Amino acid sequence: MNLIEKVVGDFGDKRRWREYQARIKALPGPYRKSVEALERYFMHFGMIAKGDVLVAMAEDLVELFEQAAADGTPVRAVVGEDPVEFAEEFLRNYAGGQWIDKERRRLRDSIGHAAEDAPESDPR
Repeated sequence: MNLIEKVVGDFGDKRRWREYQARIKALPGPYRKSVEALERYFMHFGMIAKGDVLVAMAEDLVELFEQAAADGTPVRAVVGEDPVEFAEEFLRNYAGGQWIDKERRRLRDSIGHAAEDAPESDPR
């Protein structure tokens, strides 16, 4: 099983992923480069979801840039002055599928359980 199969999942999702890749290639230069940069950021930091959530996120991202290109909206008007802030906000819309959310829940639960197990301290 290759990386794309591991990340994207079943055949339907792989087909959608290939279509997404073709849509990126069809974008005008600045928009294509922006989507590729965002995709690299998402994957480099492990902030991607798996399967259908990943594909939906990717499709939404490319659709946003396709619309911006069609409308003549500059890249900076799409991502703002801080592309990292844009990327983080974009990812929050798909947070349920990110691996980091599992770790965040695990940390919160562990600390919560540890706090419950701790004896009451004297407030004095």
